[in-house]
Amino acid sequence: MTTSTDDLPLASDFASATYDDWRKLVDGVLKGAPFEKLVGKTYDGLKIDPIYRRATNLGPLPGRAAAAPWQILQRVDHPDAAEANAQALEDLENGATGLEFEFAGGPGTRGFGLADASKKTLARACGGIHLDAGIMIALNPVLGRENAGETFADMVEARKLDPAKLDLHFNYQALSTAAVRGAAAIAWPNYEKSFGQVVNGLIKRGFKGPFVLADGRPVHDAGGSEVQELAFTLALGLAYLRMLEAAGIDLDAARAGVSFRLSADADQFLTMAKFRALRRLWAGIEEACGLAPKPIFVNAQTAWRMLTQRDPNVNLLRATMATFAAGLGGANAITVLPHTLALGLPDDFARRVARNTQLVLLEESNLAKVSDPAAGSGSIETLTAQLCEAAWTLFQEIEKAGGIFPALQQGLLQKKVAATRAQREANVAKRRDVLTGASEFPNLHEADIAVLDVKPVSLAAKVDAKIRFDAFAPMRLAEPFEALRDKSDAALKAHGARPNIFLANLGTAADFTARATFAKSFFETGGIEAIDSEGFADAAALAAAFTASGAAMACICSSDKVYAASAADAAKALHGAGARLIYLAGRPGDQEAALRAAGVSEFVFAGGDALATLREAYRRMEQA
Repeated sequence: MTTSTDDLPLASDFASATYDDWRKLVDGVLKGAPFEKLVGKTYDGLKIDPIYRRATNLGPLPGRAAAAPWQILQRVDHPDAAEANAQALEDLENGATGLEFEFAGGPGTRGFGLADASKKTLARACGGIHLDAGIMIALNPVLGRENAGETFADMVEARKLDPAKLDLHFNYQALSTAAVRGAAAIAWPNYEKSFGQVVNGLIKRGFKGPFVLADGRPVHDAGGSEVQELAFTLALGLAYLRMLEAAGIDLDAARAGVSFRLSADADQFLTMAKFRALRRLWAGIEEACGLAPKPIFVNAQTAWRMLTQRDPNVNLLRATMATFAAGLGGANAITVLPHTLALGLPDDFARRVARNTQLVLLEESNLAKVSDPAAGSGSIETLTAQLCEAAWTLFQEIEKAGGIFPALQQGLLQKKVAATRAQREANVAKRRDVLTGASEFPNLHEADIAVLDVKPVSLAAKVDAKIRFDAFAPMRLAEPFEALRDKSDAALKAHGARPNIFLANLGTAADFTARATFAKSFFETGGIEAIDSEGFADAAALAAAFTASGAAMACICSSDKVYAASAADAAKALHGAGARLIYLAGRPGDQEAALRAAGVSEFVFAGGDALATLREAYRRMEQA
């Protein structure tokens, strides 16, 4: 006997729930508070509601072929060509379906990359690699150094391979490179002609491209927003399209010569919406050019700025979420930055994990089997539309300035990115944007993480910088907290102990546990080790325990009720026992004046500027 799904009542005995029903329930919980309390905002000011109605009349966005997996790229970035080759062969033998060649001095090398792009170096790095075996090869030539693209093309011809059968991405990215350097040898109009001739030459040699890369990473690396990254990427893509057309390449063929790259970070929904928005935005440019839209090639790279040096294993989770989001957002190829890259050149284990992050999502979770799974989702469709509208407005502003190069010269986009970066850094400092292992839940006793014993490559292209403008300087969000942890490590190495603070817990465990836990995390994010204690009811006993701890600082921890009765006496006792700095965990309220008079120096609480407080603590310790 068989039963169809129509015969299963499931939830048919229950009334259908509507959006209005949900709002009534929520209003009851809010008890008169405005509903806007539940509405979040992105760094672009876009609203994120707590619930959305289903989007209708919207189909999947054209992207990867149906049920086709994205390509798993692995960076080839060891400075030694022979070592790089060994790593590349291992990558291909163990699941990678493409290689991304980085060269020292490039904007996204993160301090490493092949030492040069000479014929000898490329031949050694590619030894034993069958370039025509269906793998993707992505080159990232460095402006002002050896022309990796033409050298690689020479090697292909020397091997007597058919260029048209190779999946070779040349990834020339002059404009994004200039944006990171904040300098250019000549104005873009003077560069366009020679650059276009290079591409035209490759086309005549039989290579199919793509040849240029509209790379949005510089804006993301510099702390910019999704809208700013999208507008920058669009402006790059259009500048390259104009360049190729001016070089005599048919417009339809020219657009096939442009590919795109965006950063993918751990914000799942915004990352998915951003990748979807890029496809929709570029389709609008194609239509404006009189072309019927075709799917573009979009490469994703997990975000540099989200990587942490401290507790780097958490980077595995960040990379997994970023890969998940980029894959579902329609990325054609994904490069996962190994989780130890912020510490140095990743070893074989870190590279294997980077590959396997993608393999598990593809082969075990089957994420590529559904085309554009976000289609019809009220939240993702709304975010996609909002990003498109805001990015298009900013893109038009760039175009009014004369295009991306004049806009960079005017500092138009840099000022906007700098403002977003400042806001982002403030939220990190106040721990509103949480960095697990760095700004929250630190582990002062974490084990050392292995990286290869290879020094960063300092080679940089020589740029006769006749034109200068503000650069998009890369950053990592955790760096300010890591700098404090470095100070702590230096103290441990020099004196055998870290800076420490005594947790002056008052009352019972029920009174102090919550704030003592908060205070421990707060101070240890800056490398100041917390010395815990039992609860005290007697100020003299508290002072004696503080003296016995050997600490120079103390933080009073308990409930508001206990504070009202005992905090002032505790502060006086600690001050009398020699505490140079006394903190209190929690907001002081109307007791602030009395507590400060009793000796409390500062108050630590959620939403306060943790970074400023910790820096001041170090300053005071250094003065003592």
